[in-house]
Amino acid sequence: MALDENRIDDAVLALLYLTSVEDRGSCRAWKSHPWDALDRLHEKGLISNPRSKAKSVALSEEAVRRSEELATELFGQRA
Repeated sequence: MALDENRIDDAVLALLYLTSVEDRGSCRAWKSHPWDALDRLHEKGLISNPRSKAKSVALSEEAVRRSEELATELFGQRA
């Protein structure tokens, strides 16, 4: 079965939003997600380098906006 990596990236980005915290004016999330997906999100400019020694990644302003939308779309309750 072929996997749609863009949809995987969207799901990981939504999960990053759901586990994110505000930290000194920055939105950060633990990086306990698949490395390949984190690398792709970093290449797209949505998160800081996941290969650093930090245990979390910073989300760009675009990533914060988009991840909230994706979390609602993918996991929100429907009427």
